[in-house]
Amino acid sequence: MLDFMKKTVLQGFLISFTGAIIFSTKAILVKLAFRDTHTDGLTLLMLRMLLALPFYLLIALWSGRKSGNVRMRPRQWVWVVALGLLGYYLSSFFDFIGLQYISAGLERLILFLYPSFSVLINSVFFRQKISRAQFGALALTYTGIGIAYFGELKIDTGNPNFYWGSFLIFLCAISYAFYLSGTGKVVPIVGAAKFTTYSMISATTAVLMHYIIRQAVTGSSLAPVGPGSGTLWGYGFLLATVATVIPSYMLSAGMKRIGANNAAIVTSVGPVSTILQAHFFLGDKIFIEQVIGTVLVIAGVLLIGWKGRNTEAAAEAEAEAAH
Repeated sequence: MLDFMKKTVLQGFLISFTGAIIFSTKAILVKLAFRDTHTDGLTLLMLRMLLALPFYLLIALWSGRKSGNVRMRPRQWVWVVALGLLGYYLSSFFDFIGLQYISAGLERLILFLYPSFSVLINSVFFRQKISRAQFGALALTYTGIGIAYFGELKIDTGNPNFYWGSFLIFLCAISYAFYLSGTGKVVPIVGAAKFTTYSMISATTAVLMHYIIRQAVTGSSLAPVGPGSGTLWGYGFLLATVATVIPSYMLSAGMKRIGANNAAIVTSVGPVSTILQAHFFLGDKIFIEQVIGTVLVIAGVLLIGWKGRNTEAAAEAEAEAAH
């Protein structure tokens, strides 16, 4: 029994770690697509969601036929759809547009502020008290972002949209934090796989409607065609499979084996992975402020996660009792 538990924990660690590495390729693929095809963020996001949709539809069909499947109530459907629009449509839209203006490494660092935002959201809306350790963690994360941000600003001096891109990624982190806070309340009731599937489907519908309306207003073709369109569809497929479908279920599988909190801590490798990939694949420079900032941000996130163990355990026990 003990060997089995050790094996399960090791599997969960490896699955979560690999999923985080794969998921961190998203920003790299987006930047490469911008460089090689000169497309825009909405078109690339549309292709990502459109090409990922068949996978989620198949998974939804499969999970719906399982003997233990529990039908969701209307209120639960509303929450799943609303959170999907918030986390996978609005947040992703801010992310893809923001990546047009700032580096992949800075994007990942700013986006990694979402755990600290979740702490603040839970404090304001769910009356969860912020401990001294969490205040210290917040100070670490924001100090780290400040150091990395001003270091990047010195390098990217000729970019007139630097602040605008940073602000969009900041909005992405905030909207994603709201999404995660709501997810913590809904997933224990409807299940992680079902929640991920239907929230992604609702977000895909919203992205497609956004894209169709924009194309109609501008009088442009619905399908991305012309020189480089093959390469664009190729990047869309990679974003859909490698950077979306595969890691989303890997992280869910890892979370199931080692718990949400431990999985979140393992995925702290994400910013480091993105910075290294950006250096090797995009030619981005690695500078001392970025390294210091990354270390401080990850330390803050780990501290937040460590102090959140007791809260998570209580929440899991409460959800289990409700079933």
